Amino acid sequence: MPDFTDKIVLVTGATGNLGSAVAEAFAASGAHLVLPDRSAQPEERLSAWAHGDRHLLAGNTNLTDAASVQAMVDQAMARFGRIDVLAHTVGGYRAGSPPHETTLETWDMMMNLNARSTLIVNQAVVTVMLKQGAGKIINTAARSALHSGANEVAYSASKSAVARITESMAAAYRAKGINVNAILPGTIDTPENRAAMPKADFNRWVKPEELARVILFLASDDAAPINGALIPAYGLS
Repeated sequence: MPDFTDKIVLVTGATGNLGSAVAEAFAASGAHLVLPDRSAQPEERLSAWAHGDRHLLAGNTNLTDAASVQAMVDQAMARFGRIDVLAHTVGGYRAGSPPHETTLETWDMMMNLNARSTLIVNQAVVTVMLKQGAGKIINTAARSALHSGANEVAYSASKSAVARITESMAAAYRAKGINVNAILPGTIDTPENRAAMPKADFNRWVKPEELARVILFLASDDAAPINGALIPAYGLS
């Protein structure tokens, strides 16, 4: 496991299946974490290891609102003075309808949760990293960012937007000491997905802990030559 001793790592979505695995992996590697959460009392939603003086729990943070995200980043800077890594794992999935039956409410939800949050958080954090002259950003797209299924037009479009944001950020800041990449998970092995697809072969799905290791690699010095990559992480599916 890479060593992130005393690095400042911002992990969004730390109460989710992927985000919690990522946050725990960074914490185990020695990092100080910034953990935004929409709840006013994130300590009630986060695991016990996240509590204490090593980490910052930033409650009342709406990742789709620029002012709220900027306030969270300001809080992190006041506490730690820098942000070395952003692991943006927040996202969601809603599909199941053919394109002509997809509602605008579903479209807006996917675009806000997946694409808008990525842009807003990336913008706020890269401003800090530009002043530092260094930083690592890892976004979370999906296999559907490359190829859409018949009944996931809103989801796939929003994840494609995450991929394009990642590529644009990488192109803009690669000469500024900032690496920006994204992972493309396939179906993640979560309790929710198991309940939704009980007849599937769960052993073929990618596990959150496996994705966390990929993210830690992309945040490490060993990944310095990698910029603007969309890393497939499909498991065996």
